[in-house]
Amino acid sequence: MTTRALNELRPVTVKRGFTRVSPGSVLYQCEGTTVLCTASAEAKVPHWLLGSGKGWITAEYNMLPHSTSPRKSRERSGKVDGRTTEIQRLIGRSFRAVADLPALGEQLITVDCDVLEADGGTRTASITGGFLALVDCLLTLERPDPSRFPLRDSVAAVSAGIVDGRPTLDLNYEQDFAAAVDMNVVMTGGGRFIEIQGTGEEATFSDEELAALLALARTGIRQLTQIQQEALGDAWPFPIIA
Repeated sequence: MTTRALNELRPVTVKRGFTRVSPGSVLYQCEGTTVLCTASAEAKVPHWLLGSGKGWITAEYNMLPHSTSPRKSRERSGKVDGRTTEIQRLIGRSFRAVADLPALGEQLITVDCDVLEADGGTRTASITGGFLALVDCLLTLERPDPSRFPLRDSVAAVSAGIVDGRPTLDLNYEQDFAAAVDMNVVMTGGGRFIEIQGTGEEATFSDEELAALLALARTGIRQLTQIQQEALGDAWPFPIIA
């Protein structure tokens, strides 16, 4: 495995249109982590939104049996573990934070994130890749006002942590396991925070270390936003961020 600088992202590969059936499908790879992100629409909304004119965006997340070793048991209907629930709620919140739900109309968008290979950062990869699938899906929909796109900004996510006493960006599994502090950061392309999840693993961290981790995350998300722009090309629905 190539040695990275502490402030360097893992190499990212994006393949749009990976499946034939889904209106939005992206195979998102960051080194040893691979996630298939698909997005689809249904002409319905949760009961509390009926008649409101607003749509809804939700997400589902799953790790396939051989995404890890040893084999992970499949999650059957009604038997979703706590980690899975927490991650898919995070993904859904991240997309809704930048959504213009009235512009969507009464439609339900589901973004499915299926982890094919896991080597750290599966939730952040799901958000970054899932956003691309979401945009592709939204571009196919009929909307109440075609000139009004249902997203106000882009979304990307990245991890950072204190590994061997040093702030490190985009942790793989080995680094995450060894980290004294582990953080996941979700931000918009415009540079606003959506969510920060930071935890000391049998350790504490200072104001200075927190600031260093947030600065690393901001740098990483700026790069990921550029990768998203390049992947979508002319389909990018926002002003280009230099």
